[in-house]
This record gives sequence, structure tokens and C-alpha cells, in this order.
Amino acid sequence: MDITLTAYMEGLLQQLESTFHRYMYDKISWQSRMFGLVGPRGVGKSTMILQYIKEHRGDNRMFYVSSDHIYFTTHTLVDLADEFAREGGGHIFIDEIHKYANWSRELKQIYDTHPDVKVGFTGSSVLDIYKGQADLSRRAPIFMMQGLSFREYLSLFHGIEVPVYELSEILAHRATLSTISHPLPLFHDYLKRGYYPFSGENDFELRLRQVINQTMEVDIPQYANMTASTGRKLKKLLAVVARSVPFKPVMETIATVVGVSRNVLPDYFLYMEQAGMIGQLRDDTGGIRGVGKVEKVYLDNPNLAYLLGANDTDIGNVRETFFYNQMRVTTDVVSSRVSDFEIDGKTFEVGGRNKGKKQIMDIAEGYVVKDDIEFGSGNIIPLWAFGLTY
Repeated sequence: MDITLTAYMEGLLQQLESTFHRYMYDKISWQSRMFGLVGPRGVGKSTMILQYIKEHRGDNRMFYVSSDHIYFTTHTLVDLADEFAREGGGHIFIDEIHKYANWSRELKQIYDTHPDVKVGFTGSSVLDIYKGQADLSRRAPIFMMQGLSFREYLSLFHGIEVPVYELSEILAHRATLSTISHPLPLFHDYLKRGYYPFSGENDFELRLRQVINQTMEVDIPQYANMTASTGRKLKKLLAVVARSVPFKPVMETIATVVGVSRNVLPDYFLYMEQAGMIGQLRDDTGGIRGVGKVEKVYLDNPNLAYLLGANDTDIGNVRETFFYNQMRVTTDVVSSRVSDFEIDGKTFEVGGRNKGKKQIMDIAEGYVVKDDIEFGSGNIIPLWAFGLTY
């Protein structure tokens, strides 16, 4: 293989020190002939791929490459796969695949011409991966990875190991943090800066702003063929969401504030959702996940809420954002007609320590999810417990 590519891979593997595995590590079909791993920028996809190579390269010949490497100014992905196959390669991983033009067509060709070569690829621009999926058809399962759960944050940054709990266990008060006397200080730190694996670095806020700018100014505009001025309007739209308590979008009002036609706003919101900047809570009219009518719009995760909201960050917004962000990974969360959220027929009202039961009083399976409490009882559940589901 090309010596510069080999040196690049070996350098990255030598720098890799983390032994912490993200929740998707054991869920990915690593031995599939081809698979994709996608997710918002900064959630640790590249690190996880490199971990797998470092821990399994003795089992099979593996190779890692980033699609924006200078090698690809004079070579194609097909060239790389051809050479890899001739040398008896077994498993090739291509990082940041969305940065390579016509990537899906070439992956399809590699799949069809090299049945003995397994291919894994990652993409931070979820939008482009969705677009390319059509070319790959059923050849490549796509795995979606989100940021750190509260449980993962405890493990990565504090060495506190907590098992994964099912929703039923949380509601039965079996989700515990036995080695922590007071979980709230750690939980509130997580809300402010614990969702991304780079949260422990001194320049966390700067890096998170870079993630936002790259997503809003590059990823989405490139995908949707937007002008630079339209890209700036997208950032303005994100700012509108950041300043708002969870709200039901009134398209005419938002269109006036941002300065765009109301007809394009649903597309803009969808692009931002798929790129990991916002979450859209839908009702259950669609019958399946992500199809119903949008009832509320949130920022994607609490860290974004604190960064973009600054001194105006609404704590009620943060609490609902956390609940939706964490629970959507393992369950189908829809809006409730009488409260905040509904999951499998169960209703959840999210609030602070003094939140009452009035809204769920007549509901058979209603729960009050409270922040600022360490333990729950009956149908009162501490908010932090919902961060232990993955």
C-alpha cells in the first residue's frame, strides 16, 4: 500500500490511547461486507474505528484511510481497493467518506468487484450519507451514532461504571448510581459540557462552535446547493431555536424573523435535524418513527443549549432537551396530547423539584420526571436516571 497512507494510519494508531468504547462498538456488524457509521460531527466515530483496528488487526489485515488525504488527488477509492485486494487485504475503513465526490458509486463498484474485501466507512455529514444510500441500496447497513449518554460520560470522564438500564427498570426505581453519593453535581456538569467526547478538553467551547459553524456553513449548504447568504440565514434560524423555550413552530412568524419563505422552512428544519443541530418532536399520526407532524423543536442536545443560549438559557428547555435527546436513541418518543412526551403509551411530564402531578392526574401510566432530586418514589422519577439507557 502507499507508504504515505500507511504512515498516516500508523501515526494515528500510535496516538490512540483511549480504551473507552462508545455504546455503538458492540452493535456494529463489523464483519459485514460493507457498512456505514454516521452521526453528527464530534461524537467519536473516527476514534471508534481506530480502536477496532488497533484491537483486532491481528485477526485480519486492516487498513485505515481518510477520504480527504492528499493521496486522492491522483487516485480513486477504487484504485485503493484494487491495490488492497491484490495485496491480500481483508478489511478497509474509509473515514469522512462524504468529503469524496461520487463516493457511493465507487463503493458500489468496490462491493461488486471485490467480494473478499470488507469495507467500513464513516461520515459526519449525515445529509450526504442519506443521499448516497440510494446508490448502495441494500448492500450496506447504516448505523447511526449519537453523543455521549450520561452513563457514558460517567465512565469516560470519571471512571464510574454504571450498567445500561431499560426504561422499565428506570420506572421501577431500579436504576441506581451505587458508587455516587450525590449524582446532581455530575449530572449538571454533563448538561453543560458532557455530551461530546472532546468535552474534557480546555478548548471545549471553541471546538463546539467549530462543529456548529462547519455544520451550518459547509455541510448543509453544500448538500442543499445553498448560497452563502442562505447559509447565514440557517445560522439565524438556529439562533431563533436557541432563544426559544421548546416551541411549536409558527412558520409565518419564523419566516419573517429569518427572512425566508415559509415554504422552505420545513426543509431547513429537516436539514438541521439530520445534521445533528436540532431535534424535532413529532406526534404519533405518522405511525412510524420520524414521520408524524412536528409539534416542538429543540436544540439537539443540552450542550448546544447552554452554548448558544448563554445567559438566557432556559432550564426548562434544557430538561426537556435532555429527556428527548437521551430517550430517542432506544425508544420512539412522540409528543403527548396532555403533557410533554409519550413513549409506548406512557406519559412523561418533565420539570424541576417542585413540578406537580396535575397534568398527569387522570392518566393511567403517567410519570413526573424531576430535575434536582437524587431519588424518586412512586411515579416520580429523577431526570438523571434517563441518561442511563445506552
